[in-house]
Order: sequence, then structure tokens, then C-alpha cells
Amino acid sequence: MKTKLMQKQIRFQALLLFFITFFLAELCAVFLYQNQLKEAKLKADYTAQTTIGRVKSQLNHYLAESNLMKHMIEAGYTVDDEEFSVLSSLMQDDQNVIKAHELAKDGIVTLIYPMSGNEAALGLNMLEHPARKQEARLAKESGEYTIAGPFELQQGDIGALLFDPIYTTDANGDQTFWGFSILVLDWESFLNEIELDTLEEAGYTYELWKISPATGEHVSIAHSGNSRRSDAMEVLCTVPNDTWHFEIVPKNGWLSPLQVFVSFALGLILSLLTSIGFLQFQMRRYKDEVHAAELEKAVQEAQSANEAKTRFLFNMSHDIRTPMNAIIGFSDLLEKHIDEKDRAVDYIAKIKSSSSFLLSLINYVLEMARIESGKASLKIELGSYSELIHSLNAVFEPSLKSKNLSYLCYNTVEHDAILCDRTKIREILLNIISNSIKYTPEGGKISVKIEETPEPRKGFASYRITVKDNGIGMSKEYLPHIFEEFTREHSSTESHITGTGLGLPIVKSLVNLMGGTIDVESELGAGTITTVCLTFGLPTEEQFAAHQHKDEILGQSLQTLSEKRVLLAEDNDLNAEIVLTVLEENGIHAEHVKDGALCLKAVQNAPEDYYDVILMDIQMPNMNGYQAAEAIRALPGKRGEIPIVAMTANAFEEDRRKALESGMNAHIAKPVDVSVLLETLSRFS
Repeated sequence: MKTKLMQKQIRFQALLLFFITFFLAELCAVFLYQNQLKEAKLKADYTAQTTIGRVKSQLNHYLAESNLMKHMIEAGYTVDDEEFSVLSSLMQDDQNVIKAHELAKDGIVTLIYPMSGNEAALGLNMLEHPARKQEARLAKESGEYTIAGPFELQQGDIGALLFDPIYTTDANGDQTFWGFSILVLDWESFLNEIELDTLEEAGYTYELWKISPATGEHVSIAHSGNSRRSDAMEVLCTVPNDTWHFEIVPKNGWLSPLQVFVSFALGLILSLLTSIGFLQFQMRRYKDEVHAAELEKAVQEAQSANEAKTRFLFNMSHDIRTPMNAIIGFSDLLEKHIDEKDRAVDYIAKIKSSSSFLLSLINYVLEMARIESGKASLKIELGSYSELIHSLNAVFEPSLKSKNLSYLCYNTVEHDAILCDRTKIREILLNIISNSIKYTPEGGKISVKIEETPEPRKGFASYRITVKDNGIGMSKEYLPHIFEEFTREHSSTESHITGTGLGLPIVKSLVNLMGGTIDVESELGAGTITTVCLTFGLPTEEQFAAHQHKDEILGQSLQTLSEKRVLLAEDNDLNAEIVLTVLEENGIHAEHVKDGALCLKAVQNAPEDYYDVILMDIQMPNMNGYQAAEAIRALPGKRGEIPIVAMTANAFEEDRRKALESGMNAHIAKPVDVSVLLETLSRFS
């Protein structure tokens, strides 16, 4: 009795498992059908949109061919037969889609190219002809080009007409309808050009049709297959004064009967599986989902890394080219005016200023990864608005002269000296002023105003920086998006101006980092006003005095360096020549070796007190700077105590720490600032 009950229970559980499994299988099948249907329709939609794009592109291409003739007539130029033939011959395309070009003054065809084979169209009144008048009148009334056809042409064959209306303007500014510039398209060639036959090869049935403006009837423009399908997807193709309908459907339908049958059979088979098989199926499905998620995550990480790299490269190119332009420009001027002392001195000063500016930009660009990861920090030092303005003016001078721009800079601040991150302030103004120069036409005006605003806190000062131009400006619709990365306004006014769309987002992030605000006002065609408000600490008397007496301190330090002996380890001959010359000009005896191994050997072979300081590059052949420093520190006696100064292009904070950990006493970043080099050497004299 109990056995039978267990058997019935097992049968019931098996039957229940069968129905549950079958239900889930069919549910999965429905889900898959929906996904397949969605994917199939997305693919068909993409194919249709691509085809429509080709149609519009070709129509715009043909229209552009007739624009020259149209603009000449609108400008009041009278075109004779010979000129019309010459110009029209230039419009003929290699694919022979343009069958003929016609001019129809007052709607009547008076000029045709080529005339041979098209004589039947001469004298045809487009505004009165039954098959053409509807589209011709639409073009005349709307002022937009209009497509007529396809239909049988007057000269034979099937074709279409592109009516491009021409209006002339009299002395009072009133426009008068002159006639049409008409392109006659060979319809078969046009269809070949837009590659409709590829749709059939891809397994689609299609029809391109429109509603006749004269009769309201369905007019087939192009199609495949013999009948319309009720399940076809329809996409609209908008052309001037008309709308074309593009219907597309796979030849075998969105879902085939075979797919439905197979899914039912699979569901029935799956329903017969045991609970263990069902569990295995579920485990495989789970593993597939985990793998898909991991793959998607890997793709997203790769895309993020790629976007970060792209941002880095674009920003580096955008920022570095500006000071490089100044350096190259003033170098050319220096070469031409080398015998004019005053000019040469001025050019050299501007080259040095731009070089310093370029170095600060390079340091900033190399820190972009820190900014993107939220680890950016401010390097607070004593800065001056007047020095900032002077360096910026030198950088932008060539660009301003090349575009003949009026540039005025006002500095009305009370506290010129501030505690700030000079590099990042320069970066902010560089981007804003560069944009003004870029988007202001020749002969325009740009002004920069720096003024102090009330600040209640003692020891702080607030400033408002306003950059104003009368350039092309931006629309009100675009303004909310100006701080989004890689965005630019796509207007016809701006279409010939390149840009990365990174400048203002970088400015915004830097202003936020400093706790300031930025506001942009702009009007299309009227210019842009950018306002940045920042607050900085003011230097103490001790800080200001130390800065003011920097040159005096350096002069005193130079006296202590006279007759000192320095060993330079540097593998680059040009870098070595510069440093050796600077040292010798300041009365310092210097020797040069080309790698760390030779540096160690020179110290070992020289008397203990022979070298006062070692200047050590890091990346050298045979033995790098870190290894050489560690080896020297391992030497016995005074040789192991010789001061070692790292002088390297490895300029990050972690590079400085690594140099000190290897036994070095100080760190100088390349390119070398002479005052920093001499001040550092004086500490070990």
C-alpha cells in the first residue's frame, strides 16, 4: 500500500516536473523569439536607415552639382549657351546618373546639356506640363528643390527631375522667380548608385514608394518582389516637399515556422529530463551568464581605458601646441633679426617665457591620470597676476597677430601676489583665451579683465576673471552642454572649425578643484563672455620677502660655489653640454661621464675629497642612477658620503622619493632651471 502511494507520488512529481519544465521551456522560447524579433527589426531598421542615408546623400550630391549655376544666376550673371555647356560638362558624374542639365527660365526649358538625345525637352513648360507641373509649382512656391518622378522622360527612358528654384533680387531687395535649374537623372543608374540590389542579396524584400501629390495614389519608386507584405517595417525618408516611404521585411519573415516547430520539440524533450539534468542545465546557464557579465565588464573597462587615453592625447596636443607656436614663431623672428639687439633680447625673453609655460603644461598633462582618478591636488606657491598676464600675452601674441585680433588686458587687482597653483591657473586662462581666439573671426576683439572683489576673510582675496569676445558665440540650446566632454555645437557657422570638446570640461574640473565658480554667457553670432571667480590666500610678509630676495640669495650662493668640483653622470650629450656650460660659466669645475658604471669608477679612482657633488641622471645604460647611488653609498670613507643630486626627467613625487631612498640627497627635474640647480648645489658647498 505504501509502495503504491510512493509510486503515485513519484509519478505525480514526475508529471509536475514535466509540466513545469515544459512551461519554462516554452517561456524561454517566447523570450528568445522576442529577442530574435527585436534584433531582426533593429537590423532591418539599421539597413533601412543606411539605405535612406545613401538616398539623401546622393540627392544632396546631385543638388550640389547645380548650385554653381543657380548661384551665378542669383548673383545677376547672364549665362550664354557656350558658358552653360562648359559649366554643365563639369557637373557630369562618372556614373552617368545625371542624364542632362537644363535651365528653364520662367519654367520653360531654354538650355540643355547635352543637347544630343535631349532635344525633345527643349521648350517644355514645366509649370504647365501635366506630369511635371505639380512638383514644379511646389518648388516655385516653397523655394526648395523638389523631386518629380520617376516617370517616362520627354526624351525617352525612365528618369526623375530635380527642380531647384532660382530667385533673383532687384535693387529694392525684392525677390522674383527666375526659373529652375533642373537635373535629369537616369533612374536605373540612380538605383544602382544607392545599391538597392544589395538588400535582396542580404535577404530582404523592400519597396520604396510615395503618395502622388496630384492624385493621392500610391506610386512605387523602387521595389523587389511581386506584392506588398503586411508585416513590413516602414521607415520614412523625408525629402523637400515630399515624404518617401521605405518598407522592408526579411524574405522568410521575421520568424520562420521551422523555428516554432523546433522550439516546441526542444521543450518536449527538455520536459522528459530528470531533475538532475534540469539542474545541470541551470548550472550551465548560470555559468554562461557569469561569463557574459565578465566579458561585458572587460569590454567596459577596455572602453574606459581607451577613452582616457584618447582624452589624454587630445588634451596634450591641444595644450602643448599653443606655447610651441610661440616658441617656433619667435625663434624664426630671432633668426631674422639676430643683429638687432633689442629685438633679439625681447624675442629670447618671450621664448623663455613660452618654454617655461610649455614645461608647466607638460607637467600638468602627465598628471591627467591623477585628475581623472580624483587624486589631483593643488601645488600652492607664491604667484603673481602681473607675471601670469605677461607670460600669457607672450604665448598668444603670434596667434593674435596672424588673425589681426584686437586684444586688451586689464589688471586692476589690489593684491597682485597670491598663494595659488600657478600651473592650473595658467591652464584655466589658456583654455578660455584659446577658445576666444579660435572662434573669433579675423579683425575681432578679445578682452581679459582681472579685478578684485570683496572678501570678508582676513588673509584671503577674491578675484573675478572675465574673458569677453565678439566671436561666433553659442546658441542657448547648446549652453547647458558646454561642460560635457567631447561636445561641440554643430552649427553651419562653426562647421569648418576643428576642436576636441575637452577645453571647457578641463577648465570646469580645475575651477571646482580650487573651490571657485565659472559662468558662460553666449549668444549665437554675438560672442561669448566667460567669468571665473576664485579665492586665494595672501602671502605673509615673510613669504613675500623670501620671494623678493630670491635673486639676492642666489647671488650669495654662487659665491660659495666658485672653484667647486662637480661630477656629472649623463648619457645624453646635448643635455650634458648644457649643464657643463652652465657650471663652467659660474666658476664650477665639472667632469662628465656617460653612465652609472663610469660614475662609480670615477669616484673610486679619484682622491676622497676630489668631488664636492655628483649630478646623477637616472635612466642611463650599463648602470642606472639608482644603482649607481646605492653603489657609491656602499663605498668606504668619505667617498660614500659625497652629496648626490638626482637630475632627471622622472619628475613625479614618487620619483623624488625613490631617489632619496636610493641614497641621493636632492632631486632636480628636467628641463633644468639654472637658478634651482645653482641653489641646490649651494646647499652642499
